[in-house]
Amino acid sequence: MTQLSRLISILTLLKSRRVLTATELSEKYSVSVRTIYRDIQKLIEAGVPIITLEGRGYTLMDGYTVAPVQFTEKQANALITAEHLVSQSNDSSFVKDFEDALTKIKSVFRSYVLEKSELLDNKIHFFNPKRENISSNALSEIQLAITNFNYVEINYRKADDPNISFRKIEPCFIFSTENKWLLIAWCHLRKDYRSFRIDRIQHFKILSAQFEDRKFTIQDYFNSECEKAYRSRMNKT
Repeated sequence: MTQLSRLISILTLLKSRRVLTATELSEKYSVSVRTIYRDIQKLIEAGVPIITLEGRGYTLMDGYTVAPVQFTEKQANALITAEHLVSQSNDSSFVKDFEDALTKIKSVFRSYVLEKSELLDNKIHFFNPKRENISSNALSEIQLAITNFNYVEINYRKADDPNISFRKIEPCFIFSTENKWLLIAWCHLRKDYRSFRIDRIQHFKILSAQFEDRKFTIQDYFNSECEKAYRSRMNKT
């Protein structure tokens, strides 16, 4: 990260939180505390009204910016609640991207709204006793592949199967159930739509080549799956 990028990021963090310490900043950006001191000084010299709270850290002077978008307290609380829900996801890329986005959103909260949202953040928790020890780090990239119609190559392992198969797919739709993210895609190996659990994708590569939109709808997919299941039962009778 360049110094300019770090300065912008520090400013965004200061606008999204009431108080930050030099140690917290140095750990976040993997630089020395002395470097953070210099960064803070540069921001002050640039006209940013940073206040040093003795023994606590840095904060911005109240009212430094007039946010172009104002959030109500209930809207801020909805975002904080969403953050806790997102944290239950088993995909680390999705969680990180949401946290980064929320940090930017918090930077436009008015002071009292930010204070109330921080209070709620410490008074809310979601318990999930049945959560499985599964994880993935592909959701954010796959979302881009869906919206940009990029082919994806994956190495996939089915449940209770030690073998890994190679697939070239056209990602169409994602949904979450029981804290598992599932991807529905046209599989070139099977010549049909297939569902893939994202946490079972061992490796993936987003290709630059684009596929033609097949006009996939989730309702058509479920209707097709129900028809396949019916035919299977009839063949067994």
